[in-house]
Amino acid sequence: QVQPVESGGGLVQPGGSLQLSCVAHGTIFSASNVAWYRQAHGNARELIAVIVSSGITNYADSVKGRFTISRDNTNNTISLQMNSLTTEDTAVYYCNLRHQGHDYWGQGTQVTVSS
Repeated sequence: QVQPVESGGGLVQPGGSLQLSCVAHGTIFSASNVAWYRQAHGNARELIAVIVSSGITNYADSVKGRFTISRDNTNNTISLQMNSLTTEDTAVYYCNLRHQGHDYWGQGTQVTVSS
């Protein structure tokens, strides 16, 4: 299996932007479907963005138009560009790789939106 590693989280003011990255080394990466999830304290983990191996993307309504997911298979990197952030976006963000029914999770990176 492979262990994804997220980075880029931190503190940002409302209306600001932040870019998260997920790196996962391994031969399965280019064939994997990749998703970003988030989990606010006390809430369920929420699927917010998906990019399948073909490149097709899908977004949750809560982030549509503000977040963009992309992948770079050459560098085994998934990015999540987050714009127009609000306090409701505060959560731990997780990268998930799915390959042949198996899930590989990162440890998460904290995003805090506050003035």
